[in-house]
Amino acid sequence: MNLPNKLTVLRVILIPFFVLILLSNCLGDASKWAALGIFIVASLTDMLDGKIARKYNLVTNFGKFMDPLADKMLVCSALICLTELGKLPAWMTIVIVARDFVISGFRLVAAETGKVIAANGWGKWKTATQMVMICLCVADIPIPAIQIITEIFKYVAVLLTVISLTIYLAQNKDVMKDAS
Repeated sequence: MNLPNKLTVLRVILIPFFVLILLSNCLGDASKWAALGIFIVASLTDMLDGKIARKYNLVTNFGKFMDPLADKMLVCSALICLTELGKLPAWMTIVIVARDFVISGFRLVAAETGKVIAANGWGKWKTATQMVMICLCVADIPIPAIQIITEIFKYVAVLLTVISLTIYLAQNKDVMKDAS
Protein backbone atom coordinates (compact mmCIF):
# COMPACT_ATOMS: atom_id res chain seq x y z
CA MET A 1 0.00 0.00 0.00
CA ASN A 2 1.50 3.33 -1.05
CA LEU A 3 1.73 6.49 1.10
CA PRO A 4 -1.34 8.30 -0.32
CA ASN A 5 -3.48 5.23 0.34
CA LYS A 6 -2.07 4.93 3.87
CA LEU A 7 -3.04 8.57 4.48
CA THR A 8 -6.55 7.83 3.24
CA VAL A 9 -6.81 4.83 5.58
CA LEU A 10 -5.47 6.98 8.44
CA ARG A 11 -8.23 9.52 7.76
CA VAL A 12 -10.86 6.77 8.08
CA ILE A 13 -9.26 5.46 11.28
CA LEU A 14 -9.28 8.96 12.83
CA ILE A 15 -13.03 9.43 12.31
CA PRO A 16 -14.26 7.29 15.26
CA PHE A 17 -11.74 8.95 17.58
CA PHE A 18 -12.94 12.39 16.47
CA VAL A 19 -16.59 11.41 17.01
CA LEU A 20 -15.97 9.71 20.36
CA ILE A 21 -13.98 12.57 21.83
CA LEU A 22 -16.30 15.28 20.51
CA LEU A 23 -19.54 13.63 21.61
CA SER A 24 -18.43 12.04 24.89
CA ASN A 25 -16.63 15.06 26.30
CA CYS A 26 -14.35 12.43 27.87
CA LEU A 27 -11.49 14.90 28.23
CA GLY A 28 -13.59 17.60 29.81
CA ASP A 29 -12.82 21.08 28.54
CA ALA A 30 -10.00 19.69 26.41
CA SER A 31 -12.38 17.45 24.43
CA LYS A 32 -13.31 20.02 21.81
CA TRP A 33 -9.65 20.95 21.28
CA ALA A 34 -8.58 17.31 21.00
CA ALA A 35 -11.44 16.65 18.55
CA LEU A 36 -10.49 19.77 16.60
CA GLY A 37 -6.86 18.61 16.41
CA ILE A 38 -7.93 15.20 15.12
CA PHE A 39 -10.24 16.81 12.55
CA ILE A 40 -7.47 19.13 11.32
CA VAL A 41 -5.00 16.24 10.98
CA ALA A 42 -7.61 14.17 9.12
CA SER A 43 -8.40 17.14 6.84
CA LEU A 44 -4.73 17.67 6.10
CA THR A 45 -4.35 14.01 5.08
CA ASP A 46 -7.04 14.71 2.48
CA MET A 47 -5.01 17.51 0.95
CA LEU A 48 -1.72 15.63 1.25
CA ASP A 49 -2.73 12.26 -0.19
CA GLY A 50 -3.93 13.76 -3.46
CA LYS A 51 -0.86 15.94 -3.91
CA ILE A 52 1.51 13.04 -3.26
CA ALA A 53 -0.45 10.66 -5.50
CA ARG A 54 -0.41 13.09 -8.44
CA LYS A 55 3.17 14.29 -7.96
CA TYR A 56 4.69 10.81 -7.75
CA ASN A 57 2.21 9.07 -10.07
CA LEU A 58 0.85 6.92 -7.24
CA VAL A 59 -2.80 7.11 -8.30
CA THR A 60 -4.52 3.76 -7.68
CA ASN A 61 -8.02 2.38 -8.07
CA PHE A 62 -8.15 2.01 -4.27
CA GLY A 63 -7.31 5.69 -3.90
CA LYS A 64 -9.81 6.77 -6.55
CA PHE A 65 -12.53 4.91 -4.67
CA MET A 66 -11.53 5.40 -1.03
CA ASP A 67 -10.30 9.01 -1.05
CA PRO A 68 -13.67 10.61 -1.86
CA LEU A 69 -15.44 8.10 0.38
CA ALA A 70 -13.11 8.93 3.30
CA ASP A 71 -13.72 12.64 2.71
CA LYS A 72 -17.48 12.16 2.80
CA MET A 73 -17.25 10.00 5.92
CA LEU A 74 -15.19 12.64 7.71
CA VAL A 75 -17.37 15.61 6.76
CA CYS A 76 -20.68 13.80 7.28
CA SER A 77 -19.57 12.48 10.67
CA ALA A 78 -18.55 15.97 11.74
CA LEU A 79 -21.80 17.53 10.52
CA ILE A 80 -23.93 14.92 12.28
CA CYS A 81 -21.99 15.41 15.52
CA LEU A 82 -22.36 19.18 15.28
CA THR A 83 -26.09 18.79 14.72
CA GLU A 84 -26.33 16.47 17.73
CA LEU A 85 -24.48 19.05 19.84
CA GLY A 86 -26.82 21.83 18.68
CA LYS A 87 -24.04 23.72 16.91
CA LEU A 88 -25.41 23.26 13.39
CA PRO A 89 -29.04 23.29 12.24
CA ALA A 90 -30.26 19.96 10.91
CA TRP A 91 -31.38 21.50 7.62
CA MET A 92 -27.80 22.57 6.86
CA THR A 93 -26.52 19.08 7.56
CA ILE A 94 -29.24 17.59 5.35
CA VAL A 95 -28.42 19.90 2.42
CA ILE A 96 -24.69 19.15 2.61
CA VAL A 97 -25.10 15.38 3.09
CA ALA A 98 -27.78 15.16 0.37
CA ARG A 99 -25.46 16.90 -2.09
CA ASP A 100 -22.77 14.31 -1.35
CA PHE A 101 -25.22 11.46 -1.97
CA VAL A 102 -26.36 13.00 -5.26
CA ILE A 103 -22.78 13.49 -6.47
CA SER A 104 -21.77 9.97 -5.39
CA GLY A 105 -24.73 8.49 -7.24
CA PHE A 106 -23.95 10.57 -10.30
CA ARG A 107 -20.34 9.36 -10.25
CA LEU A 108 -21.48 5.74 -10.02
CA VAL A 109 -23.76 6.19 -13.04
CA ALA A 110 -20.94 7.93 -14.92
CA ALA A 111 -18.51 5.12 -14.05
CA GLU A 112 -20.92 2.56 -15.51
CA THR A 113 -20.83 4.46 -18.80
CA GLY A 114 -17.03 4.65 -18.66
CA LYS A 115 -16.88 8.33 -17.80
CA VAL A 116 -14.74 9.66 -14.93
CA ILE A 117 -15.96 12.91 -13.44
CA ALA A 118 -13.31 14.95 -11.68
CA ALA A 119 -13.98 17.50 -8.98
CA ASN A 120 -14.16 21.08 -10.20
CA GLY A 121 -13.02 24.33 -8.60
CA TRP A 122 -16.43 24.96 -7.05
CA GLY A 123 -16.28 21.59 -5.33
CA LYS A 124 -12.84 22.35 -3.96
CA TRP A 125 -14.01 25.73 -2.61
CA LYS A 126 -17.07 24.02 -1.13
CA THR A 127 -14.88 21.48 0.65
CA ALA A 128 -12.46 24.10 1.98
CA THR A 129 -15.33 26.24 3.27
CA GLN A 130 -16.99 23.24 4.92
CA MET A 131 -13.73 22.28 6.63
CA VAL A 132 -13.23 25.80 8.01
CA MET A 133 -16.88 25.94 9.10
CA ILE A 134 -16.56 22.61 10.90
CA CYS A 135 -13.38 23.77 12.66
CA LEU A 136 -15.09 26.99 13.78
CA CYS A 137 -18.14 25.08 15.03
CA VAL A 138 -16.05 22.53 16.93
CA ALA A 139 -13.91 25.26 18.51
CA ASP A 140 -17.06 27.19 19.47
CA ILE A 141 -15.11 30.21 20.67
CA PRO A 142 -17.41 32.46 22.74
CA ILE A 143 -16.19 35.74 21.25
CA PRO A 144 -19.00 37.63 19.46
CA ALA A 145 -16.91 38.45 16.36
CA ILE A 146 -15.85 34.80 15.97
CA GLN A 147 -19.45 33.65 16.51
CA ILE A 148 -20.53 35.97 13.67
CA ILE A 149 -17.75 34.65 11.42
CA THR A 150 -18.85 31.09 12.27
CA GLU A 151 -22.44 31.90 11.27
CA ILE A 152 -21.25 33.44 8.02
CA PHE A 153 -19.18 30.34 7.23
CA LYS A 154 -22.22 28.11 7.88
CA TYR A 155 -24.28 29.94 5.27
CA VAL A 156 -21.42 30.29 2.79
CA ALA A 157 -20.72 26.54 3.09
CA VAL A 158 -24.37 25.73 2.34
CA LEU A 159 -24.47 28.24 -0.52
CA LEU A 160 -21.31 26.82 -2.10
CA THR A 161 -22.72 23.32 -1.60
CA VAL A 162 -25.81 24.21 -3.62
CA ILE A 163 -23.85 26.16 -6.26
CA SER A 164 -21.30 23.37 -6.73
CA LEU A 165 -24.10 20.80 -7.07
CA THR A 166 -25.93 22.91 -9.65
CA ILE A 167 -22.80 23.46 -11.71
CA TYR A 168 -21.78 19.81 -11.40
CA LEU A 169 -25.18 18.61 -12.65
CA ALA A 170 -25.26 21.17 -15.47
CA GLN A 171 -21.76 20.24 -16.66
CA ASN A 172 -22.52 16.52 -16.55
CA LYS A 173 -26.16 16.35 -17.68
CA ASP A 174 -25.12 14.03 -20.51
CA VAL A 175 -24.33 11.32 -17.94
CA MET A 176 -28.02 10.79 -17.24
CA LYS A 177 -28.82 10.76 -20.96
CA ASP A 178 -26.12 8.14 -21.56
CA ALA A 179 -27.41 6.02 -18.66
CA SER A 180 -31.02 5.80 -19.90
